[in-house]
Amino acid sequence: MKKLFMIAALGAAACGMNAADPYKVQVPGTADLEGAMLYIINYDNGEYVDSVLCEGEMTVFEGTIDEPIPARLIMDGKRGPSFILENGSISFDKQGKAFGSPLNDVNRELNDSLAAIGRKYNSCTSEAEKEAVYAQYEKYLKEKMDENIDNPVGLMIFMQTAYGMAPEELEAYVAKVPSLQKSQRVSQLIEMNRRKAATGVGAKYTDFDINGKKLSDYVGKDGKYLLVDFWASWCGPCRREIPGIKELLAANSDKLNVLGVAVWDKVADTEKAIKDLDITWPVILDAQQIPTDIYGISGIPCIMLIAPDGTIVSRDKQGADLKADVEKALK
Repeated sequence: MKKLFMIAALGAAACGMNAADPYKVQVPGTADLEGAMLYIINYDNGEYVDSVLCEGEMTVFEGTIDEPIPARLIMDGKRGPSFILENGSISFDKQGKAFGSPLNDVNRELNDSLAAIGRKYNSCTSEAEKEAVYAQYEKYLKEKMDENIDNPVGLMIFMQTAYGMAPEELEAYVAKVPSLQKSQRVSQLIEMNRRKAATGVGAKYTDFDINGKKLSDYVGKDGKYLLVDFWASWCGPCRREIPGIKELLAANSDKLNVLGVAVWDKVADTEKAIKDLDITWPVILDAQQIPTDIYGISGIPCIMLIAPDGTIVSRDKQGADLKADVEKALK
């Protein structure tokens, strides 16, 4: 399946603001936010930049920043809209899109262009038409990324496209761009790719221990293959894979065991999902980022098939592709 259109991609323009000028970020208040804390975080490194108490119809952040950064609002503990924090006046429309400052205004223009390409793609009546429009989308996005690679806009576009790059392609590109080398998110992605490559098909599994429960407790148990499902209760694609895993287990119970590993999730939410989805296999709870860091997992579900001798024989497959890999291995 092709990559989704990046309707939320950020645009770029020269800021033209003096670093001494203040920023003024105006966030419309709502009844449920009254008295709550709002924060601005640096989207690249996760650091908190500013905070303010929500009072009345408009909450206002004011301060100065040396250079524009990709940012996100955290509103009463929940993720809010992303934007570019730069000196100048920044407001948000009803859809949560930022406007008013140079970079954020160009962002809206870019969003409109990408939305138009998306509508054109959806109206295509043949695969040939879709291929042509998708090529237009990729060309346009690459041009915008290359034009703005030295500012936060280019960084955000790059991060969206980087997940589709092979590890060697990613590292070669970053090596040519000093601004990307400064980004913590890019550095983390490179490291995750290296770990993913080191734990790919043909490699031996790497053990981990979560509150006394180890992966090694399950690998090779009863001489069977082990299907490991890294998942979370809030993840729609994870939940959609559960019926297929049940079918695989039912058809191959003499040769296959299944283990769930709950990552990036709250224990209570995982336990509720186990009950709601009628999951009968063991699940390691509260693993958080420990196994995802080890295996370089940047998205879930991540499903891994481990042979009785500890060799990883399939990884990152879903649906029919996963079924084919399991059936091939068990034969």
